[in-house]
Amino acid sequence: MKKTVIAIVGPTAVGKTKLSIEIAKRFNGEIISGDSMQVYRGLDIGTAKISEDEMQGTPHYMIDIKDPDEDFSAADFQYYVQSYIDEVSSHNKVPVIVGGSGLYIQAALYNYNFSKQRRNDVITKRLENEMENDGVMPLYNRLKEIDPKEAAKIHPNNHRRVIRALEIYEMTGLTKTEYQQEQKLESPYNLILIGLEMDRKMLYDRINHRIDAMIANGLVDEVNRLYNQGFIDCPSMKAIGYKEFVPYIKEEQSLERSIELLKRNSRRYAKRQYTWFKNKMDIRWYRITPDTIDERYQMILNDLAGILKNR
Repeated sequence: MKKTVIAIVGPTAVGKTKLSIEIAKRFNGEIISGDSMQVYRGLDIGTAKISEDEMQGTPHYMIDIKDPDEDFSAADFQYYVQSYIDEVSSHNKVPVIVGGSGLYIQAALYNYNFSKQRRNDVITKRLENEMENDGVMPLYNRLKEIDPKEAAKIHPNNHRRVIRALEIYEMTGLTKTEYQQEQKLESPYNLILIGLEMDRKMLYDRINHRIDAMIANGLVDEVNRLYNQGFIDCPSMKAIGYKEFVPYIKEEQSLERSIELLKRNSRRYAKRQYTWFKNKMDIRWYRITPDTIDERYQMILNDLAGILKNR
């Protein structure tokens, strides 16, 4: 029989963490983080990492398993999540995945085949040498010609992803976009996908308030500590919540401007998350407001009880 997996998805700050605890307590669950940045140790405030008190004794996985200078790909995420699903299920518990990293969650739950995308050291080294000699822009422009959809997702400064996308094309003859489109979206799990959505203005207000709280709780000190530890050029530090404050630490930008950019980037990210989940996965959506959140949570719990009873 397929293992039952509950997944809670949606944009940042919509209320997924609190709901995941309620579901885990009600249905004998253990929680697997579906956030690709919460895997990094030391990136706590900026990733809205759950606290020990918030966990309420519920076991959590996929948190603090990597150092900030370690790479972590969608294939790595898939491997760890599927391993943790097996582990949680072996405890006779229900795996509850919660997070907003859409492609990563989809790759894990729908068993993307990454086997054709193994590294080719010869191609990688050649592309890296090209970048060292001519800079990244010629490679990025080549990617824009070959795979404009993938290029639009990647900032030119993300050298690793630019090279990786070109490497896939040279190895397989397929662009990364074409490769992903060939994937069969068939899950090895008995999936129950719950999505939370909120009026945009309300959500943006929540995002702004959350960021104000992050600043009050020491986000700038957290970024400064990571900077001083030498993690400035690591992929993890390119995440929203961290990259905005590097110019401030370098005295190239005001704190006010950094906070303003973080709020703007977080709002834009929430919009992209919502659009992605709406278009890519078959999700049961629940619209909530700050005033009706407890009522909606109860509705979700009741709906889940009925779904699980019939499976």
